Amino acid sequence: MDTAAGEEGLPAGWVRARLGELGTWYGGGTPSKRRPDFWADGTVPWLSPKDMGEDVLSETQDKIHESALEESPVRLVPANSVALVVRSGILERKVPVALVPFPVTLNQDMKAIYPHKGIDARWLAWVIRSQERFILDSCRKRGTTVASLEIPWLMDVELSIPPLAEQHRIVAKLNEQIAHIETGEAAARSALAGSVRLAEHVTGQGACGALGDEDRFPADLAVADADDGDLPALPKGWHWSRLGEIAAVVGGVTKDSKKQSDPAYVEVPYLRVANVQRGNLVLDNVTTIRVPLAKAEALRLEKGDVLLNEGGDRDKLGRGWIWEGQVDDCIHQNHVFRARVIGEVIHPTLLAWHANSFGKSWCERNGKQTVNLASISLRKIKLLPVPIPPQELQEQLVKDIEGHLENVRVGQAVAEGAFAQAQELRAALLRTAFTGALVPQDPADEPASVLLDRIRAEREAATKAPRKRAPRKETRKPAPPGQEELPQ
Repeated sequence: MDTAAGEEGLPAGWVRARLGELGTWYGGGTPSKRRPDFWADGTVPWLSPKDMGEDVLSETQDKIHESALEESPVRLVPANSVALVVRSGILERKVPVALVPFPVTLNQDMKAIYPHKGIDARWLAWVIRSQERFILDSCRKRGTTVASLEIPWLMDVELSIPPLAEQHRIVAKLNEQIAHIETGEAAARSALAGSVRLAEHVTGQGACGALGDEDRFPADLAVADADDGDLPALPKGWHWSRLGEIAAVVGGVTKDSKKQSDPAYVEVPYLRVANVQRGNLVLDNVTTIRVPLAKAEALRLEKGDVLLNEGGDRDKLGRGWIWEGQVDDCIHQNHVFRARVIGEVIHPTLLAWHANSFGKSWCERNGKQTVNLASISLRKIKLLPVPIPPQELQEQLVKDIEGHLENVRVGQAVAEGAFAQAQELRAALLRTAFTGALVPQDPADEPASVLLDRIRAEREAATKAPRKRAPRKETRKPAPPGQEELPQ
């Protein structure tokens, strides 16, 4: 076959190859937290999923000490590697990929590829992004609590490889076009963030009676073991209570893996933190758990229950929404609190709006922070201050706030449409780039089949090359007593 013509179905000079063939792969790990010296005065970048927000990495939040490279399994990844997330909740929707232009170490949820000679690292990062949907559909592990990728399956993903010179041309054209798309994405993203802030402001102010022009009076609430901050003034007839006074608040079930096969247990669906978002519930992936029948009955959710998260990132504490009976016999895990209003003292929607606005900053102040996670205790969440309107006003208040929110949603829908259009343009651009239609082919380019043969030959030679043994240390037998060498 004429290699310059390319493989069947590919542009001239292109060839197919597996992702695993294109570079040296690196895994990650976490230096022991029991060794404070590994984390003090760190200078070596340590990359984790939370750092992967840009196409080209500019820095990492964490750095480790050089000694961790010698005394822990952490390896240094060379500059101009391509890093990707292989274990994280974010893999439910995307595969973060970034070019890393400086040496870095990885945590255990990351992998990196250092491309072989003949593979442009920038091109490799873009082509992996172009395969994001296929990777998510075909490389996801099944039955794991945290979304993860099967590394052997990932390495087997087949890519179409252009000649090196064409890789450079593709990257240059992509960078030019993506810059225009990113401008549109940034504007749409800013508008979306503004609409979220406006919705939070409307619901927060509305739940405290601040959308009208009524006279307002200073807060009157007994001091408790909590940092309440400055409580907003309330209209006449309103008063402050604490969550534990107006609702029955309970924690959920803790999974006991050892008893999941107990025949006396019953299997029921249960909500995790990922299901409970700020202002909505995500129920497309509700898992099940086996629990004692009494526990299932005690924790069964009822319409009107307000769900609030116990842990996660600090700004996500207390986020939640209202259960509307979407899944029969559903319960909740221990990291999700259930607040069931007592005697209809407050409309559940008002409580949820208040928890997602005022409660956000209150939980940040009153939560606890560990190395990786924040949490708020059941005892503490019961102390959340809640504004209580007169009963006869509550239904109309909910309708008024909903009316304001409808106007916000109109603007939000426009911003979402603009963002979706920018995403579609990006996807179309990547499809064009990696099917050979973005830049012209040059018959003078060295065919990709030649560079791939060279890569394979070099790998084979490296595999067969004998390993160099460390130089042997010279040992000397001790001299007999009385014959020791005298100092010169």
